[in-house]
Amino acid sequence: MSSKGLVFAIVILLTIVVGSNSAYIIKETEKAVLLQFGEVVNPDIEPGLHFKVPGVHKVRKFDARVLTLDYTPQNYLTQDKKPLIVDSFVKWRIKDVSKYYTATSGDEIAASRLLASRVDDGLRRQFAQRTVHEVISGQRDELMTELTERLTQVVLADIGVEFLDIRVKGIELPERVNEDVYKRMRSERQREAREYRSRGKEQAEGIRADADRRRTIIEANAYRDAEKVRGEGDAKAAAIYAEAFNKDPEFYSFVRSLNAYKETFKSDGDVMILDSDSDFFKYLGAPKGN
Repeated sequence: MSSKGLVFAIVILLTIVVGSNSAYIIKETEKAVLLQFGEVVNPDIEPGLHFKVPGVHKVRKFDARVLTLDYTPQNYLTQDKKPLIVDSFVKWRIKDVSKYYTATSGDEIAASRLLASRVDDGLRRQFAQRTVHEVISGQRDELMTELTERLTQVVLADIGVEFLDIRVKGIELPERVNEDVYKRMRSERQREAREYRSRGKEQAEGIRADADRRRTIIEANAYRDAEKVRGEGDAKAAAIYAEAFNKDPEFYSFVRSLNAYKETFKSDGDVMILDSDSDFFKYLGAPKGN
């Protein structure tokens, strides 16, 4: 091989080596910083193909996806000094690449230790502000939401990461605490049951009183309407009687006398002693009355 060919081959080889050391690719699932002699010159490199100066620049890449940090169960004391064994995990991701690199030197293990310390302190404060009953019976979600929001502000400022979720997988009670907790829960449920029964009785009494009041009003209105109808009927009957009497007073008197005889002498043994000249017998002695 001639000297020119050798020189050309060496140039090509050097070009390939320099090019391969100069070009780098950042994936969508990665975050990266560009260092120049150890100093950050580009704190957040966009995904894609980029170039650097070999020997001058250095690229550090980090996983930009959501990461999970699973803790070993820890012991915490509640407000009422009851021990709890809490098993929890954290979902987190890098938000500020430059701050993350500065705080952890890009070491995920170091970042995990820092996050674990922050979460442990936060959980310890949160449990210390609540009783066992509050933690177990219904305030766990509120506790986790509050803790996530508060710690995200802290770790974002210190480490450059954000917490997406802090979740308690399980809470175990030591044997000596179990019975006390169950007793308190039972007494709480019994108290709630008594309150519900008391409210039910109060509502039932109100319903009965309202029903009695309505019944009284309905009966009074019905009696009033009945008396009104009865009075109108009596008035119409009296008017009919008066009209009939005025048409033929003598006949009306004769019919009333017959009805009186019929009512008086219903039985064979009925006896009445009256003066023969009494008006009661006027139609018996004279069919035409007078």
